[in-house]
Amino acid sequence: LELWAKVLTKDESAAEGEADPEKESQRRQLIDQVVEWALPESESADEVSCTVKAFMAADLPGELITLLERIILQGSDFSDNKNLQNLLILTAIRADHTRVAGYIDQLDNFDAKDIALICVSESHMLYEEAYSIYNKFAKPEHTTDKEEQVEMQVLAIGVLVDYMKDLDRAKGFANQVDEKPVWSKLGIAQLEEKMAADAITSFINAEDASEYVKVCAEANEAEIYTELIPYLKMARKSLQENLLDTELIYAYAKTNNLTDLEVFVNGPNVANIQTVGDRLFSEGLYHAAKILFKSINNNSKLALCHIHLEEYREAVAAATQANNVSTWKQVCFACLKAEEYRLAATCGLEVIKYPDHVDDVVTYYSDLGYFDHLVSLFEQGLGLEDAHIGIFTELGILYTKHVPEKVTEHCKVFFSKLNVSKVVRACERARLWSPAVYLYMADKQADNAVKVMTEHASAFDNDLFLDSIVKVRNGEIMYKAVNFYLTMHPMIFTRLMEVLEEHVDHSRVVNQLRRTGDWALQIGQAYMKSVQKSNLSAVNEALNELYIEDEDYESLRKSIDQFQNFNMIALASKLATHELLEFRRISAYVYRCNKKWSQSIELSKNDRMWKDCIDTANESADEETIENLLRFFCETSEKECFCAALYTCFGHVRPDVALELGWLNGYQHFIMPFLIQNMRQTYDRLKVLEDRTKPPPEEDNQDAIAGTYSQLSGFNNGMLMLENGGGMGGMMPPQQAGIDMSGFAQGGMPQGGMPQGGGMSNPAMMQQMNGMGPGIPNGYGGGM
Repeated sequence: LELWAKVLTKDESAAEGEADPEKESQRRQLIDQVVEWALPESESADEVSCTVKAFMAADLPGELITLLERIILQGSDFSDNKNLQNLLILTAIRADHTRVAGYIDQLDNFDAKDIALICVSESHMLYEEAYSIYNKFAKPEHTTDKEEQVEMQVLAIGVLVDYMKDLDRAKGFANQVDEKPVWSKLGIAQLEEKMAADAITSFINAEDASEYVKVCAEANEAEIYTELIPYLKMARKSLQENLLDTELIYAYAKTNNLTDLEVFVNGPNVANIQTVGDRLFSEGLYHAAKILFKSINNNSKLALCHIHLEEYREAVAAATQANNVSTWKQVCFACLKAEEYRLAATCGLEVIKYPDHVDDVVTYYSDLGYFDHLVSLFEQGLGLEDAHIGIFTELGILYTKHVPEKVTEHCKVFFSKLNVSKVVRACERARLWSPAVYLYMADKQADNAVKVMTEHASAFDNDLFLDSIVKVRNGEIMYKAVNFYLTMHPMIFTRLMEVLEEHVDHSRVVNQLRRTGDWALQIGQAYMKSVQKSNLSAVNEALNELYIEDEDYESLRKSIDQFQNFNMIALASKLATHELLEFRRISAYVYRCNKKWSQSIELSKNDRMWKDCIDTANESADEETIENLLRFFCETSEKECFCAALYTCFGHVRPDVALELGWLNGYQHFIMPFLIQNMRQTYDRLKVLEDRTKPPPEEDNQDAIAGTYSQLSGFNNGMLMLENGGGMGGMMPPQQAGIDMSGFAQGGMPQGGMPQGGGMSNPAMMQQMNGMGPGIPNGYGGGM
């Protein structure tokens, strides 16, 4: 090898371009002689081996190819040497690839697989030569083992499909060899190239189901379901996979092969029927989906399939078996849209059993404008065994919108089953005020009921209003009701106040009446009379004003006597100038009641109401007031009144005053009864004093003396006492000339006057008085 290296290798100077031409020529001649004659005729393997290695080491591929061709192709002892054949082909691949195909055809003893792999490498890419190698060694004459033959065929078609990408040539090759692995290899390649139909054919020829997932995916993408069905059938023979059965069902459906679909579904399978059924349903293949859902008793989806196929009766039957609200609702809406009202009602009754879905039914019916059918549906719903509050409530709301004449009756019959707040709001939206009032009352919302009746005249009902007004929680509503009645229903105002009498502040009500006007006070007069027993100032004053306005002095006098809680002085001042006598008398009476004696007497004097003057003076018990009145009577020559005043005010008149006035005015006869009574009382008092001061005859008389003192009480209550048969009991003036007392103290004298039983009632006594001494004139009685 060192010698060959010395001979075959150029020296360094030659490498640099300075080689000796003569030496290079000699080297070239040596190589040619070795290649042409020496080595081919050699029989020594070592020589051949050493020479080949030297040529390889010297990197002389051209000379090496020539050398090997002389050794292998020209019939030397080393022609069948595998290593040399491998080396020849490899050297040709490296140095001159145009010779490779020829060497492959001529040589039979080389490592086919290894050489083919080198050919298809990225550095050489001799795909045709590699295919030729596999194809040559796949033949029986080169490879006796069947499996190795098939392997070579697979490798050959692999070169065609993987490197050359010639699927048509590969398909022809597969048809030629007709081996299953070859078909499988081709099918995979076709699948990668999106040639789904050809791939399916190849896999069927190969009876290979290993790539069923990809095949199904590509077939679905390409929508070649007719071609897919045979493949799936083939695959099911070797595999029992969910995907295979599912895709086969889907393929049957897509090809509308419903007969085979039904047979397959009813037979043994491991398909996910629910999934494929949902898939078919979403794609609108309702006939196929119906078969699938029926096979698994999915009645909900089955009902929907019937709907889409416009098989409404069958849809209702399926919904009945499914018996879930979602299905009932969808079937109901579909039937309604198709104007199958009876079927829609059947489904709707099942839907409205569920409160959460009532609104959906109402909305759908309303959107389509089927209001009559909607009302009818809920009316039927009232008869359901499990009818809930929502049905009754919604029917009430529907009545407010579409059948208002039934609202009131519905509310009365089913009040306990209504959501009152919802129905009331619906009534108010529909302006059905009467039903709203009823619901408020039934729900014990009296405040709202009253509010509605006061704001809306059509809702007003007097009996209902009166029933509700006493139940309100807010007391202010009662006073608003007072104004409402005064404004809108004044003729029945009294009835309202009869109801409210125990619940309102009467003073406030009277103030409301005043603010409204005088006519309101007139309307409220009956009410004020009924509550006057409470003796409230505002009520009393209002009534008194009404009595004055009506000139009803009798009622005014009665009111003043019974109820005195008002500004009496103001009333008296007001009545003092009244044009009617009786009201001026009442003014004087009011002053008297308030101990305004002078004002009372002056009023009575102005109206010549002497009896009132005398009564007032007597009631005052004031000596000065009485004396002034006596002097007034003397000044005005009212002799009878003077006598009557003495008689009435006996206990409060000093005797000297009476005597003075009688003497000055010549009223001796008129003062005589007063004097007689005074003398009698003086006598009785003196006698009592004597009895008190007389020493008792014995100790037992002490009790009698004590009794006498206890019975002494002034002058017998201060009244002038003239008794029949005692003292001057026989004195009496003539009957025809007696004093006319008809205007004073009929039925008994006032307090402090002369009592009827002890006065001058005895005619005999009056006659005796006419026969008294010269100080009393004969005409005493007649002079008056």
